[in-house]
Amino acid sequence: MAEIIQRDGTWAFDGSTVRITPGLHRSVPLFRQTYGEIAVPLEAVSSVVFEPERKRGRLRLRLREGADPLLHATGGRLPDAADPYRLTVDVNRAGAAEYVAEEIRRALLLDQIPKEPTKAYLLPGPPVPVSVRSSDGTVSFDGTHVRIDWADTSDRVKRATGPRIIGIGDLVQVEWLPNSGYEDGFLRFVTRETVFSKLPPEKDPYALDLWGSARRDLLTALVATAVTARLPHPSTRSGVDHDDRPQLTAAVPPPADHHDVLLRRLRELGELHRNGVLTDEEFAQTKAAVLRGF
Repeated sequence: MAEIIQRDGTWAFDGSTVRITPGLHRSVPLFRQTYGEIAVPLEAVSSVVFEPERKRGRLRLRLREGADPLLHATGGRLPDAADPYRLTVDVNRAGAAEYVAEEIRRALLLDQIPKEPTKAYLLPGPPVPVSVRSSDGTVSFDGTHVRIDWADTSDRVKRATGPRIIGIGDLVQVEWLPNSGYEDGFLRFVTRETVFSKLPPEKDPYALDLWGSARRDLLTALVATAVTARLPHPSTRSGVDHDDRPQLTAAVPPPADHHDVLLRRLRELGELHRNGVLTDEEFAQTKAAVLRGF
């Protein structure tokens, strides 16, 4: 057993699994503490490296592309401190960190673990049900349905539509961008009907606009990951675009459906306008955004 225990967390390797446990110290980000312990099978590992520095070093575990729904859902956008595959190491424990890294590297070589992308997720993602309260509302996932309950501070268009419930079978992709504290983020659920629509997150009833506490809003990645783990693996998609995210060509509705979706969205907006939910200005702005998105 190769093991290193630090305030930032613990890594233990038994020859087949790297077990990563977050530390309980207040310096450990809320996201890592909430995500909890991760058991990484050796076949999911691409490489491991220890990066020494004057005062502290870092252990970094790199996984094979497609092995982890968390990495796919977040697209490399997790802040460094919230990355569960990164461990801060005190300078006096550099030797132990090097030993753990070397043991993992030796096992990768002996077991001849390939570096190619995987054909299926090798990690399960967070357990369900999972629910997170964000600045724009509460998003929950029970394994079959996503539910969004809007906050009092959500846009009037969203609140007027009521809670949003989306079946896993209707979903094509989850898009996630963290709230950095300087720029807003979002969590968007792309369905077969909304794949063409690109409303701004603050107006999109299928998206959470993340503008509040960056620490709290980061937890929406839990839901994004749980949903992603239950969607078709990216290797089953028709292709991969320039930023390694799956293309949606296989799931895009034909042109006739595209036209029907546009008309349906415009009818919904018209009803909200006639009922006095949307002002003339809000109706015009939202209608223009829908038309631009289509």
